[in-house]
Amino acid sequence: MPTFDIGPEDFELDGRPMQVVSGALHYFRVHPDQWADRIRKARLMGLNTIETYVPWNFHAPDPDVFDLTGRRDLARFLDLVAAEGLYAIVRPGPYICAEWDGGGLPGWLFADPEVGVRRHEPRFLAAIGTYFANLLPLVAERQVTRGGPVLMVQVENEYGAYGDDPLPERQQYLRALVDLTREQGIDVPLFTCDQADDEMLARGGLPELHKTATFGSRSTERLEILRRHQATGPLMCMEFWNGWFDSWGLEHHIAPAEANAADLDDLLAAGGSVNLYMFHGGTNFGLTSGANDKGIYRPIATSYDYDAPLAEDGTPTAKYHAMREVIARHLPVAELDVGSSGSETGSGAGSGAPVLEVGLTAQVPLAHALPSLLREDLQVFTSTPTTDDLRLWSGFAVYRTRIRPDDLVLTLSEVRDRAVVLVDDEQVGVLDRGSHTFAVALPARAGDLTLLVEDQGRVNYGKRIGEPKGLIGPARTAVRTIDDWEAAALRVEDAPELLRAALDAPGRALPPVPDGAVPGPVGAGLFRGTFDSAGGADHFLRLDGWTKGLAWVNGELLGRYWSLGPTHTLYVPGPLVRETGNELVLLELHGASAGRASFVAGPDLGITEQ
Repeated sequence: MPTFDIGPEDFELDGRPMQVVSGALHYFRVHPDQWADRIRKARLMGLNTIETYVPWNFHAPDPDVFDLTGRRDLARFLDLVAAEGLYAIVRPGPYICAEWDGGGLPGWLFADPEVGVRRHEPRFLAAIGTYFANLLPLVAERQVTRGGPVLMVQVENEYGAYGDDPLPERQQYLRALVDLTREQGIDVPLFTCDQADDEMLARGGLPELHKTATFGSRSTERLEILRRHQATGPLMCMEFWNGWFDSWGLEHHIAPAEANAADLDDLLAAGGSVNLYMFHGGTNFGLTSGANDKGIYRPIATSYDYDAPLAEDGTPTAKYHAMREVIARHLPVAELDVGSSGSETGSGAGSGAPVLEVGLTAQVPLAHALPSLLREDLQVFTSTPTTDDLRLWSGFAVYRTRIRPDDLVLTLSEVRDRAVVLVDDEQVGVLDRGSHTFAVALPARAGDLTLLVEDQGRVNYGKRIGEPKGLIGPARTAVRTIDDWEAAALRVEDAPELLRAALDAPGRALPPVPDGAVPGPVGAGLFRGTFDSAGGADHFLRLDGWTKGLAWVNGELLGRYWSLGPTHTLYVPGPLVRETGNELVLLELHGASAGRASFVAGPDLGITEQ
């Protein structure tokens, strides 16, 4: 069988030097029917390896679930990598960051406040052991030593940037992860990665494990820093940051192709190996995006385009061609035959996606829709519960109580992350973690107070990893503390199906708009429209005039939209679209200037700094 080793100077495949030129391609951010297309384009750009993280919470959304099917079929993804003649690097965490919800760590793991976060703690390690036992056997079967594509497996992720535990305890934790990994039959080389920083490289690895670095510029200088901590063996940038992620409310980040290409050229000329982060970013479908909080909470946008060489819809960009030209100076590159734009699966932005308008003619007001969306009956609490208390690890929850005429204001210690406040079904304000808005005025009357609370993404980096979500009490008014609450999680993932039922329920739906008419301004609620289009073609959904909410096409949750920007379109993968009878559903939290949506010719990722 083939071998892959870390030699005194080089990576060695079957005893021969190998310069690893890899690209990050996350199977969980790409529709499975498009995996093969993206992998093929990686090979045509000159890559010889595909790297992917594995998000634990994506496969284990609840403690008694482990899913390896459909979008979660890592085995199929690795087999497609092998079928294209490429190798693979697998990074299973347990923590991955990746701007993913909670950095991949399941919210349910921390429902017990005594569970350790990224440290040598028995319950945390036991949970990791179960995770690895479910996941790593399929990786082990596909190691290069068994005729598969997997060259290396990572241990933890940028651990040098986390926490302040003493070095012996940190190394004890990492060695426990090594043991748990090896117990599942992983015999290929293990490695760690940390930012190209002396302190982080010293704190984040083990003497017996190969160290790699992460950086996005000044390649020669950063490789020299890595060499100080990796005296022998090949030097590798495990994350060459050729772009950056976007957060709601900020600009769309771009990195000039010329500068990226020059830094990549320096890296490869120095004999270094590389993993482009990202080769293809993809999309944070559903409710999977994470958040950062360094004093200001900033949730990650739905698009994970990352200004990568391969755009969100699979279109090769100018950066793709610039990097391909650089790689060709150092390694053999296949003849390019994908053209300058477009993907095999879907139309691609470069060729022009279908353009049409859709009227959202069926409507159910938010207050009437909420009862249909409840996952279970409201539970009674004698203090303000978190959504973790509701066993809700992602999504939305409803909180209810009664207010009096003299309450006048509602304040909370914190809201994680955003709450629409209603009194007797009328919106009276918003509580918002990002702007530190934790108080809202109440009308001077008795009534039912409802809070629709949104988890906008669990923090994926830093000391706030593992924190609970929801309302963080106590909840006070001008005259008292409110201790009596009812609360329950919502089934937003089932909103399209539940909308149909709500439309049939007496008194819940608004009268439908006549065929051909354009709906006027609308308030918060669930909305539905249908459309015909080019089946199998990529689409770009634009929601000008809408405020904030979720969008589904044919029952698949595309993700969040928000007028705050920067992103103004949502990517709709071609495999989701039929020729006729397509359904668009929106959950709008505030209101829109008109009840219509548009599909446009290409993406609009927002303003940039340049």
